[in-house]
Amino acid sequence: MKRVTLALALAALAAAILAPLAAARVSTTAATTKVTVLATDFKFKLSKTKVPTGTIVFTLVNKGKLPHDFKIAGKKTRLVSPKKSATLTVTITKKGKYAYLCTVPGHAAAGMKGVLTVT
Repeated sequence: MKRVTLALALAALAAAILAPLAAARVSTTAATTKVTVLATDFKFKLSKTKVPTGTIVFTLVNKGKLPHDFKIAGKKTRLVSPKKSATLTVTITKKGKYAYLCTVPGHAAAGMKGVLTVT
């Protein structure tokens, strides 16, 4: 009887220790990717031009002398004044190439556009 009780106690202890570890391993929470977008008068420079699928947080930093915004995957930041910044969170679940641009009239034509690769 003591052996059965000891075996059951050990099994319960093992389950209590291993269950949280197994749950942690099964969890597939995707990491958030952060990308800094430096805007100058008429150019964007991204800290990363290739990112994995999932949630991407873009931080637009306006280093130019004119207001700019940043648009990608159907979402855009507010208009950002010089020396100011804004964030934009986008979730992209499909691999591919995604165009980005400044929507201020004439800015994309002057060079404020590009392509982000999602892998």
